[in-house]
Amino acid sequence: MIFKVYYQESKQRNPKREDTHSLYLDVPDQPTARREVEKNTDYNVEQIEQLSEKALAYEQQSPDFKLTEF
Repeated sequence: MIFKVYYQESKQRNPKREDTHSLYLDVPDQPTARREVEKNTDYNVEQIEQLSEKALAYEQQSPDFKLTEF
């Protein structure tokens, strides 16, 4: 399954919408997605969303789409 992870690059600052970034992971479930991000980065995870087939197709149209591998 593909998950979209919304995050802030720093845990030290208050989250701001303008500073929210995203990455995409291919993992079996949402807890695994959170563990992978927390284990491999210092990001402040805001939300993790499982992408439906239609949402994934839409996201793949973006030139910024790429799966993150740790």
